[in-house]
Amino acid sequence: MQTSALPDLAHNGTKPVHWLATAAAMAGVVALAGLLQPRTATATASEQRTTTPVAAPDPAEVDFPLECGGAGTTVAKQAPGDLDGDGRPETVAVVHCDAGSGTPPSGIYVLTQASGAAPRVVATLVDPADRKTVGDFAVREGRVLATLLGYSSLEVPRCCPDQEEQASWRWRGNAFVRTSGDLARSV
Repeated sequence: MQTSALPDLAHNGTKPVHWLATAAAMAGVVALAGLLQPRTATATASEQRTTTPVAAPDPAEVDFPLECGGAGTTVAKQAPGDLDGDGRPETVAVVHCDAGSGTPPSGIYVLTQASGAAPRVVATLVDPADRKTVGDFAVREGRVLATLLGYSSLEVPRCCPDQEEQASWRWRGNAFVRTSGDLARSV
């Protein structure tokens, strides 16, 4: 056995007094922490307002700017989202004439609704006059995303679009700006 070159330390054995001193120090720290707690927060009358979630505009309550010759309109797809960052959701609706058969061209419309007012169309992202139909469609992170299907010529049967285009719109300043999908590609 090798002996240590260092002298024996006087405090290498714990005694009850050490435990009492440690317990007293810990109790003091806990008590001091309790005294230094922040005051209880109270809200003023203006801060006590409850925020009720605002419902997105209902497309069923809107007259869309489509000329359907009395056939009526069909809301094929819809998605809510806060597109302009004002905290109130808008609804984006894909709408076409209720043709009964075939693939009528679609329009993509942005709807908003002021408090107590009827919902209304505030923007047309795709006009049915562009003769596009809408495949995939979503609203994500303040952007409207759509797959637009179209025809390269009048000879292509209206059942079978031969062009596909990925499109995206984002609110910038005071208008929706198309941010992608400027080029069409064949299907």
